[in-house]
Amino acid sequence: MILLAITPGLGFDREGWRSVLRSGVDAFLIREKNLSARDLLEAARWCQDTAPEVVLWVAGRLDVAFAAGCGLHAPENHPDLEPGLVPLSRPLHDEGQWKARVSANQLLVSPVFASPGKDTPWGVSRLHCFLDRLPAEGPRVLALGGVDPLNAATLRHPRLAGIAAIRPFWEGAPAVAVARFRER
Repeated sequence: MILLAITPGLGFDREGWRSVLRSGVDAFLIREKNLSARDLLEAARWCQDTAPEVVLWVAGRLDVAFAAGCGLHAPENHPDLEPGLVPLSRPLHDEGQWKARVSANQLLVSPVFASPGKDTPWGVSRLHCFLDRLPAEGPRVLALGGVDPLNAATLRHPRLAGIAAIRPFWEGAPAVAVARFRER
């Protein structure tokens, strides 16, 4: 199971980020809307130096993804990109978006469970029904939104590659959260 940690939007905190990067997560998404391009690039390069084994994504900045040589998570209103420019991650809030986003490398289905400030959650049944209809090939699919170590086991499905989360990795000890996700 892939574990993708998403930054909480509180700025570039080297100590906090180091703790999450070295906790055993597989991927790290920098989603810091208030960082300038220069600061975001500095943060991305620092992450690569600190944990080169962790797959890195930056949100919303194609220029930074190019410069850092990492993946781009293109938010909902981001313009479409030519396939193959950079590894591409996209959100998926509705089943109808699949066709338009099938060329992405990664899709974050969200919100799966209740999550602050998000729309009505998909729930396990809807998620599984959607995953059942997907071809075996295609973008990797991660569940996002209210996922924690206690409810993650309910999401198991052959087509689900893992989970993406913010709070479990930033509230408390990230290595403990990783261990709890992995044991379930």
